Amino acid sequence: MVSIAGSKKLKRQMAPQFWGIARKDKRFVITVKPGPHKKSQAVPTAVFLRDVLKIVTSLREAKSAIYSGKVKIDGVVRKSLHHAIGLMDVIELENVSDVYRLVPTEEKLLRPIKINESEKSKKLVRVVSKTTISKGRLQIGFHDGRSIISESKVNVGDACLIQIPDVKILETIKLEEGSQGLVTRGNNAGQIGKIETIEEGTFILPKRIILALSDKKIEIPADIIMPIGKEEPIIQLK
Repeated sequence: MVSIAGSKKLKRQMAPQFWGIARKDKRFVITVKPGPHKKSQAVPTAVFLRDVLKIVTSLREAKSAIYSGKVKIDGVVRKSLHHAIGLMDVIELENVSDVYRLVPTEEKLLRPIKINESEKSKKLVRVVSKTTISKGRLQIGFHDGRSIISESKVNVGDACLIQIPDVKILETIKLEEGSQGLVTRGNNAGQIGKIETIEEGTFILPKRIILALSDKKIEIPADIIMPIGKEEPIIQLK
């Protein structure tokens, strides 16, 4: 029988810090399989249950919960231990009243926060690609691997509030001066500030944004900024 490419495990010392796993425990830990998010910016479902939420105490218990269909990610039951959970994903657990969303914070690249029940069908996604297909229709690609054919006028860098799991655009947030922006990764991950200036990229430098935080101004690449609203975040982020 042909084996599936790629390793199913990772040395604990090589795992991202935000996983929160013990470094001097067993030698290996379950890893992320190719999916909606980059490996360095996602956590596998089993590790999320055991080490992030700590609602199970062992991999055996995590397997039981996942294989029995008790875990929903963005409204879809996922039965893989290695499924990548990443930025803005919404996680629901059977027989658990709390609903979680993964967001960046000043302490970790990704951290689960509890959200209101009314927000579990909403997700904020960043537009990463825009392609014209047959008959002049527009195909929009989002940061979580989703794509949609839509007539909405969006640009790369904008954000869309979508309905999950059926991927329907509810609202578009433009990447423009005066909007609120969330830093999604880097040293300032989790910081929210006002977009003051957008500087177009050159042959050498990428497109950059001047972001005004509470006590300082920073200049960062536009691809790590997600617009989240005009005056305040359009969804719960804390």
